[in-house]
Amino acid sequence: MLFSPIRVGQVMLESRTWVPAMVPWRATEDGFVTRHVLDWYSRFAEGRPGALVVEATGVRDIPSGPLLRIGHDRFIPGLREMVETVHRSSGGRTRFFIQIIDFLTVRRRPEKEKYFARFLSIEDRHRQKLFEATNDERWLVADETEIRSFLTSAPDEIHDRVLNENEQESLRFGYRERVTDTHLRNISELPEVLPEIFATAAGRAKEAGFDGVELHYAHAYTMASFLSATNTRTDGYGGSRENRVRLPLEVYRAVRNRVGNDYTVGVRFLGDEVITGGNRIEDAVWFGVELARAGFDFLSISKGGKFDDARQPKVGQAVYPYTGRSGFECMPPVTSDERGPFGRNIPLAAAIKRAVNEAGFLTPVVTSGGIGTFELAEQTLERGEADIIAMARGSLADPDWFLKVSSGRGDEVRRCNYTNYCEGLDQMHKQVTCKLWDRVNLDEPGITKSDDGKRRLIAPQWMREYETNEKD
Repeated sequence: MLFSPIRVGQVMLESRTWVPAMVPWRATEDGFVTRHVLDWYSRFAEGRPGALVVEATGVRDIPSGPLLRIGHDRFIPGLREMVETVHRSSGGRTRFFIQIIDFLTVRRRPEKEKYFARFLSIEDRHRQKLFEATNDERWLVADETEIRSFLTSAPDEIHDRVLNENEQESLRFGYRERVTDTHLRNISELPEVLPEIFATAAGRAKEAGFDGVELHYAHAYTMASFLSATNTRTDGYGGSRENRVRLPLEVYRAVRNRVGNDYTVGVRFLGDEVITGGNRIEDAVWFGVELARAGFDFLSISKGGKFDDARQPKVGQAVYPYTGRSGFECMPPVTSDERGPFGRNIPLAAAIKRAVNEAGFLTPVVTSGGIGTFELAEQTLERGEADIIAMARGSLADPDWFLKVSSGRGDEVRRCNYTNYCEGLDQMHKQVTCKLWDRVNLDEPGITKSDDGKRRLIAPQWMREYETNEKD
């Protein structure tokens, strides 16, 4: 079944194999496609997966570091070249989708001196809290300079009593916007502006030649935050499930109106947020049926990856949403627990698929997470737990996984051992590679290396007698 075709919206996949979005940190600081980006996607395309999804690509034209962007027409030529590269490298056999995303402001954890000198807005409540904490009335009339100086050298216990929850987080983790910060105009107006922003981005994707778009409604970002049970907005876009799904559906309808019914539009969302007070599988099942009812062409299921339970970053670094329990469940390493990393997310996809099918919809469901063997992939499909198998870390370890296995040469697969070396590089915003190949044949002529010159950026080529035999 793994190598049988399946229709996804308006396109036919040659197989039920899927490389999901992975951020490789290879774009320019301005969000443009580079030669390294082209080489990255070309290498995956050579393995001929049924579908290959571009990394989370920003829908706004705002600075976001070396991440791809699609928030302006000037990005289209580079994206078009990427499409042509992938179609050429796969012999036209891999469908190429782009994942588009919106994210809110996240700042690095500041030095204590900088936070109290520049970022904290001193209010009367701080004076009152300082008086209560120290029993010293002078704080009720002290000037700001004195208060800032005292707080800079004060112990954590004082901060706990004087600062509110958001201020404590900004000090210890870095400032982060939430969809519930409706006192901020840019947050309150998200429902008004996001449908058009996503629709325009999707239109650019279609113009660039992508076979479809995947709307990113997962993990720690804007649209997932609207879906989350932690979304308590009171403007009709938070609270109940019906309200929380409202903006995601409005975004979809705007996208669909822009690209038409003859273009594939899918979604990636969470089967479980794995955070206190967050969505569980019951919520995801309900959302899955509503998203299928709306007309999405595929449902790609992920898990966790939230800011809410992330570990405290070092000073000068940004909080990373894959470090807490939810991040562990998103990308469980081999040293995880007695269950191990293998296929532990499959039950989520299975529950969603069952509910979607029982509601009368045949929308394909994509599952992922530690599916590194043909046996596990095939059994998942045979049991009807999913329609398509996505493999991120496995295909990074060996971009030729699909070709090797489909040609009966699975013993040649370079198998991922799930140490999350790649995820560690991503956390440090370094060019992502795999430890199984990034130090191999570094003296090979013509290879590209990382910025520090210590790692190769692309997996070694497979000696493909397969291709020779195919031509014969």
